[in-house]
Amino acid sequence: MNRREFLGQAALAAASLSACSSLNARTTPDSPVARARTPKKVIVIGAGLAGLSAGYELTQAGHDVAILEARARPGGRVHTIREPFSDGLHAEAGALFIPNNHHLTLKYTNLFGLPVEPSPPPAATGLFYVRGRRIVATRGVNVEWPFDLTPDEAKLGLSGMWEKYVSAGLVGLGDVTAPGWPSDPRLEALDRMSASEFLRSRGASAGAVALLGVGYLDFIGDGIDSYSALLMLRRLALRRTEALRFAVRGGTDLLPRAFATRLAAQIRYQSSVVRIEPGETSASVVVRQDGRLQRLTADHVVCTLPFSVLAHVDVAPPFSPQKARAVDLLPYTSVARVYLQFRRKAWAAENLTVTATTDLPTKWVFEHTANQPGPRGILEAQAIGREGQRVTQMAESERILFALSQVERIFPGIRADFERGVSKSWDEDPWARGAFAYLRPGQMRSLLPHLARPEGRVHFAGEHTSPWSGWMQGALDSGLRAAREITDRA
Repeated sequence: MNRREFLGQAALAAASLSACSSLNARTTPDSPVARARTPKKVIVIGAGLAGLSAGYELTQAGHDVAILEARARPGGRVHTIREPFSDGLHAEAGALFIPNNHHLTLKYTNLFGLPVEPSPPPAATGLFYVRGRRIVATRGVNVEWPFDLTPDEAKLGLSGMWEKYVSAGLVGLGDVTAPGWPSDPRLEALDRMSASEFLRSRGASAGAVALLGVGYLDFIGDGIDSYSALLMLRRLALRRTEALRFAVRGGTDLLPRAFATRLAAQIRYQSSVVRIEPGETSASVVVRQDGRLQRLTADHVVCTLPFSVLAHVDVAPPFSPQKARAVDLLPYTSVARVYLQFRRKAWAAENLTVTATTDLPTKWVFEHTANQPGPRGILEAQAIGREGQRVTQMAESERILFALSQVERIFPGIRADFERGVSKSWDEDPWARGAFAYLRPGQMRSLLPHLARPEGRVHFAGEHTSPWSGWMQGALDSGLRAAREITDRA
């Protein structure tokens, strides 16, 4: 990257953080939720970011809040791994990036005084491993891809095909964050298509679909054939103003820990909810702690459990048929993440910041230590969808050796520098049962309207109930929405 590019990125970073500070200045210092006219007793299920933001905003509004968390730590799927790495290095098992247009997430990092930095550092090259070939793609230089493309597609290049087949399809979506979206019946046809069918409907050849599916479009569900084209377009619409991504310096878990410090008196750890009892005037939960069951009643309950977990919780009286169906049918993406520590960053010899996309079983390889000091480096090899399920079935030692064999195809000889590894599968985590929610073809119209809708005095939050599904922004936004629902209703 030349000096001009670097300065441009630095200016963008400063502008994004300045916008975040301005957002804070336009709201009350501690809470954008109005002060409660009549304080209520509220139980929040889950101390992930959704539960923490709901609990924080409800507390600031004057409500009496108790937060029940099954784990012994806050954060949920925000989880920083620090052991067994050397030299104080760390990697993220869950949420990592904060796009510059995720102003709510940046607002909270700013509120708690958490420093953020560009991640990964801006680079002028992209690293691919496809069809057995290692390709370093330089920005602005067309690549001869090993896919059967039409002459026009070869001339367009990857960025040109993306613009023609994907970005041009964003026209006419409307405000994808508006309540009730998608209400336009003209969008129903997009929901019935898979993402790959959408690309073909735009004229993409089989080779172009395969190439476009390497990377972001294949990182959802079981791949590009498995999820709604309308879901893809909504996610991409939310990225239109994204130009840079940040990470919390020192680890993403510093954000939930900052919330938890403010809410220490309200959080009960290792308290798993086994039963929810909705009602029209109050709601109750049965919680297991230290092997004992206890029934707690409140004016409102905020449930932030992933539906993959909520499906295993007893609910009586039952939710409405529409809500129960959404809980049962909402799918979650399987993700198995393997982290490999090397004694030196061999990739630095090529001046690479490693963000590699592949058509291997490990579809994504990422360096977690680009902004961390010292000679050692950590690469993550991530398996998604069916391959993620396959890696989850492996023993820990098998996962590490498998991931190392995958990374060595991209960096031949790197095994000689390998020191240790560790893995995380969100499927086998009993309090997650998957990495993030997605929607299959047809489900945007059939399930989406029922994900966030309250059931009596039970309110719902979590990334799955927000337009920013799969992001910290989604969790935080949903918690804020639930807090407003309760305060406005009170």
